[in-house]
Amino acid sequence: MMLHQPIALPRDLPRPKEQILVNITPQETRVAVVEDAIVQELHIERAASRGIVGNIYLGQVKRVLPGMQSAFIEIGLERAAFLHIADVLEQRQHPAEQQRIERMLFEGQTVLVQVIKDPIGTKGARLSTQISLAGRFLVHLPQEEHIGISQKIENEDDRLSLKARLERLLPEGAPRGYIIRTSAETASDAELLADIEYLSKLWSDISNRSRLSPAQTLLYQDLPLSLRVLRDMVSDSTERVIVDSTENYGKMLEFAEQYVSQAVPKIERYSGERPLFEMHGIEAEIDKALARRVNLKFGGYLIIDQTEAMTTIDVNTGGFVGNRNFEETIFKTNLEATHAIARQLRLRNLGGIIIVDFIDMDSEEHREAVLHELAKSLARDRTRVTLNGFTSLGLVEITRKRTRESLAHVLCEGCPTCQNRGEIKTAQTVCYEIQREIVREARQFDAKGFRILAAQPVIDMFLDEESQSLAMLVDFIGKPISLSVEATYTQEQFDVVLL
Repeated sequence: MMLHQPIALPRDLPRPKEQILVNITPQETRVAVVEDAIVQELHIERAASRGIVGNIYLGQVKRVLPGMQSAFIEIGLERAAFLHIADVLEQRQHPAEQQRIERMLFEGQTVLVQVIKDPIGTKGARLSTQISLAGRFLVHLPQEEHIGISQKIENEDDRLSLKARLERLLPEGAPRGYIIRTSAETASDAELLADIEYLSKLWSDISNRSRLSPAQTLLYQDLPLSLRVLRDMVSDSTERVIVDSTENYGKMLEFAEQYVSQAVPKIERYSGERPLFEMHGIEAEIDKALARRVNLKFGGYLIIDQTEAMTTIDVNTGGFVGNRNFEETIFKTNLEATHAIARQLRLRNLGGIIIVDFIDMDSEEHREAVLHELAKSLARDRTRVTLNGFTSLGLVEITRKRTRESLAHVLCEGCPTCQNRGEIKTAQTVCYEIQREIVREARQFDAKGFRILAAQPVIDMFLDEESQSLAMLVDFIGKPISLSVEATYTQEQFDVVLL
């Protein structure tokens, strides 16, 4: 399947005005980003299973794998974490012939590492030995000696000016490793200096702790979600940040006054009688974001299937009939789907490979217009996204950086009834399985009779549509068969009791 070159996503698109709603309980923090009363993003962090991306550990090398050029590192979690040669900072400082992981690491060695990907499914956390500490306007790379600039700042004059400003503000002899974030474009010298001071002190504390701590110690944990919202998400397009916890309202104000002063007037304490998320319809949106089907405004719909390897999105016209012709109907449905797809990726936090099966379009002009609209919609994503053009099979591939579990994986678990298949056997199928089981047991045991214990739909099937086949079975084995409903059984569960 041939893929086109990645399509450049448009930059500097104006962002609609947004509100950020923060719902906090002792067990869980939930954040919703709302634009024009429509939820665009959902973030959930649970105290019992908080994400660990950004955490810094003093790890211990468990095993080095020269064939894979990687190593497993114990950092005190349930599963050992994974470190690849590409994420080892020292490999850049070695001559090419010495860039082998077995030359840099050995079993039992302690090494300072940072988590760059949460454990997902059966995979352990992904690590890097290059430490980065995020501030409001800067990212500090204490082991580096160069200044980088966010790719979203495209104007060359602005890039040079920002770099010169930062070089001027950095204290003499201080580490020079920084990345200038997009938000720094509007930052004052005082704000940049405050960021430099905060990040320098943070690194100094981490360095000191690493020298005094035993292996597998957590040295630094990223900010909780309620404060990361202020650091990473509040922008000029943010109108309000509404939080429903008095205690955390105070913490957010204190943090904002110190590090994100422009967010202070935007933070509001919600004290309404109705729950904050219910008031804004967020609870209903969460339920919709877990559904397989997404209805579009004009009758079309999406079917979203998430698997371990990839996510597939199928676009369908449904009941939508255009005013002109079928080709026009298809085009309008695909155009509408582009906005819904981009929103669903953010809402569900879908990552990895996403394959979109748009409805086939004969017109090249229509295909280009759909790709253009999809690129515009994806450009609003805070997470890195790559878009490829239509393949020869008419599919579009999107890759979206995956750093944490999707919404479905956070809120749901595999269905025990269907063994994670996403479907269950029909009552009729179960009836036939039971009959085969009775035949096997009648041949093996000399019972006086048999009793079937099963769920209500299965018993109903035996009493109605399958009553004749049950009578034939009684006649075949020459033993009576009785029926009993077990209210606690799922449709696939049953027992055959020998009497």
